[in-house]
Amino acid sequence: MPWYRQVYDWLEHRLQLEGPVMEAMVHPVPRKTASWWYVFGSASFVLLILQVVTGILLALVYAPSAAHAWDSLEVLNHQLPLGWFLRAMHGWGSNFMVAVVLIHMCQVFLFGGHKYPREFTWVLGVCMLLMTLGMAFTGQVLRFDQDAYWGLGIGASIAGRVPFVGGQLVHLMLGGPMINGATLTRFFALHVFVIPGALLAFTGLHLWMVVKLGINEWPMPGRIVRRETYMKEYHDLTHTDGLAFVPLAVWKDLFFSAAILLAVAACAAYFGPFGPKGAPDPTIINTVPKPDFFFLWLYTVLSYLPPNLETPFLLIVPPIAIAFLIAIPFVAGIGEKSWWRRPVAVFAVFFIAVCWGAFTQLGTYTPWSPQMHAWSGAPVPEKLLVNRTPLERQGAVVLQQKQCRNCHELGGMGGQRGPALDDVAGHMTEDQLYRQVLQGGGNMPAYGAALSPAETTALVKFLTTLKVNYAPAASDASRQVADADTGTAATGAR
Repeated sequence: MPWYRQVYDWLEHRLQLEGPVMEAMVHPVPRKTASWWYVFGSASFVLLILQVVTGILLALVYAPSAAHAWDSLEVLNHQLPLGWFLRAMHGWGSNFMVAVVLIHMCQVFLFGGHKYPREFTWVLGVCMLLMTLGMAFTGQVLRFDQDAYWGLGIGASIAGRVPFVGGQLVHLMLGGPMINGATLTRFFALHVFVIPGALLAFTGLHLWMVVKLGINEWPMPGRIVRRETYMKEYHDLTHTDGLAFVPLAVWKDLFFSAAILLAVAACAAYFGPFGPKGAPDPTIINTVPKPDFFFLWLYTVLSYLPPNLETPFLLIVPPIAIAFLIAIPFVAGIGEKSWWRRPVAVFAVFFIAVCWGAFTQLGTYTPWSPQMHAWSGAPVPEKLLVNRTPLERQGAVVLQQKQCRNCHELGGMGGQRGPALDDVAGHMTEDQLYRQVLQGGGNMPAYGAALSPAETTALVKFLTTLKVNYAPAASDASRQVADADTGTAATGAR
C-alpha cells in the first residue's frame, strides 16, 4: 500500500470524515437545478474564501493603529511587490461578494427557495447578507483615509441616535466618545475575527441545511408547496429525475466561480486598489465623503430627506426592512413557487432594484452637497469681534483655522451641513458647547483629538458671544435650581 494511502487511512480511521464529505458531494439534486441560475451561492462561497485568504495576507502587514494604519497601506501600495494587487483583489472581491450575495438572495426569493422546509435557510441567508455588508463597512473603515474617517463619523452619528442606548453604542463602537486608536483596534477585530468567524460558521450551517433539505427544485408553474406532501414529492423527484451534485451538476458552479475570480483579478489589475486617498485629518472637512457603492443609496436617501425626518427614517425603516425579510418565509411559506404566478414578488424585486440603482447613480455625483458661499478660512465678520476679549478673539481665529465654516454659516456665509452659528449661544450653554465640540453629536464628529485644550477653550468662549441682540444667553435650568437650593440651605444655616 502506498505511503500516502496509509496516511489517509490512519487519519480517516480517527476523523471519519469520508462519509459526511461523500454524502455532501454526491447528494442528489433535481436535474433542472443544474442550471446557470443556481451558481450564485457557490460563487458567494468562493468569494468568501478569497476574502479570508487575502485578508490573512494583508493582516501580516497592516497596523491597526491611528498612527500607522495609513502608512501601512502606503507600504502595501508602493513598497511591497504586488502589495497593491493584493489590496485590489481584497477590495474588488468585497464589491463582487456584496453584488453576488444580493443577486443570490433575489434569485432564491423569485424561485421560492424561502418556502417550506427552507425557512431557516432563508433566515440564515438574511443574517449572512447583513454580515457581508458589515464586513464591507468595517473594511472601508480600516483604510482610514478621509472618506473612511467621515464615513465612520456618520456611522457613529447614526448609532448615537438610538433612544436610551445611543451613547453606549457610540462608546462601544468607537472605544470612547471620539474616533481614536481604540476605534481602529475594535474595527480590526470585527473585520478580521468576529464577522468572518460568524460568517464562516453560518455558511457551514447553511451548507449543511442545503445538503440535508436539498437544493430548491426548478419552480414549475402549478407545482404547489404543501407541508404535508412536499418532502415526499421532492425525494421522489430527485430519485426519478435527479443526478449527483458531483461530478454531474457541479461543473457549472466551478466554471462560473472561476469566471468571477478572473473578473475580480481583471478589475484589480486594471483599476487598482481603493485608496487610501489621504491621511485622515478632522480639521479638513471633506464635504463629499464617498462610501463604497453598496452604501451610496443610503447616503442619497438621507441627503434628500428633510433633516427632521432623518432620525425617524434611520430608526424605523432599516429594522422594519430586516424584520420583513426574516418574516417572509413564515408569512408566505407555502403555495406557488413560480415567479410567473407571483407578480407581487416580481414587482417588489424589480421596484427595489430600480430604486437602488437610481439612488446609487445619484450618489456618484452628489448634487446636494453643501453650497460653499465663503472660503473656509474667510475672516469672521468684524461686527462679531467688537468689544471681545483677547481670548474670545483667539476663538474666532480657531474658528477660521479649523475650517468650521465648511459646515456652519456665520453672518450668512459658509456651509449648510450643520446649523448656523449666529445664535448658537442662545440655545446652547457653555457646557453643552464644550461637549458638542469635544464629543460631537448628531451629524457632527468629535473634535476632541483635533483641538488642544487652549484652542477648545478659546473657541467655546467665542461661541458663547454669538447670540441675537438683546436675547438672553442659554442657561442650565438644573444648575439654577441647584444654586437656589444651595442658597436656601445656606440661609437656613445662618
